Amino acid sequence: MTAHEPPDAAHDASYDAVVLAGGAARRLGGADKPGLRVGGRALLDRVLAACADADTTVVVADPRPTARPVRWAREEPPGAGPVAALDAGLRHTTADAVVVLSADLPFLEPATVRRLLTALRTSGAEGALLTDADGRDQPLVAAYLASALRRELTALASAASVGDSAAGGLTGLPLRRLTAALALTRVPDPVASFDCDTWDDLVTARARIREHGHVLDEWISAVKDELGIDLDVDTGILLDLARDAAHGVARPAAPLTTFLVGYAAAQGKGGPEAVAEASRKAAALALRWADENTQEAPSEAKPGAGPGTASGAETPQAAPGPDVAG
Repeated sequence: MTAHEPPDAAHDASYDAVVLAGGAARRLGGADKPGLRVGGRALLDRVLAACADADTTVVVADPRPTARPVRWAREEPPGAGPVAALDAGLRHTTADAVVVLSADLPFLEPATVRRLLTALRTSGAEGALLTDADGRDQPLVAAYLASALRRELTALASAASVGDSAAGGLTGLPLRRLTAALALTRVPDPVASFDCDTWDDLVTARARIREHGHVLDEWISAVKDELGIDLDVDTGILLDLARDAAHGVARPAAPLTTFLVGYAAAQGKGGPEAVAEASRKAAALALRWADENTQEAPSEAKPGAGPGTASGAETPQAAPGPDVAG
């Protein structure tokens, strides 16, 4: 395989991820940027959710609690910059394709990662990276051939060993020194490439996820991460069920019913199909309940009235029989 060929078809779906999370965050006053929260979730956890299907995920930073299990690495010396950090993380990967991400991407989605990997496989390039709203390359939201990264990292280290920077190795080198030597393809995405470098960026991110078109999906993703649930279900079914229970029974029935549906699904197969089936049964029950409330109840009849006699109506007198007197 040459440097310009995509990974072997047998490994198309496989990739490793390297997340760089050890920066100094100077524009945030040295704050713990990966731990800052957007939508109730740490920025690092949001990025880890986007690459959750990676074979191996390496986070280059000091270890910390995370929502998903990861492998930890650290560049030497700590704080040596993104090239050194990438080199440290790459040493723990084995897949042909490596997704490289920064830890401050609040809007990164699994679909974005898949788009990058598809672009890498189909373009014949050595790397596929996002571009932001201004068309600038974002090398820390990208998928690369691991062999190409290793080749250029070795070349940079060799050049440093014979130059004035021999003592520093890869320390302090900008990423463009690495990516400039790669054959790249670009994927425009002004939303997924948005990163939180300043407090204003953080405010913008927190405001966006509360917009009407985003808040429900954001909330569901946050709850699933918090509870350790990796399950995609049809939210429309659950919302319809909640509506039927609230309108047909009583408002408090909505959350209690959806809870019971989840509990029933967990006792069964536990997958999306189990949730859908339990939702259908509960929704049908709620509709039957509502139908009973709207049906006109039969009025109480007077004593002695026939089954078809309305309350308050006179009982019809029997017609006189034939005169038998002759």
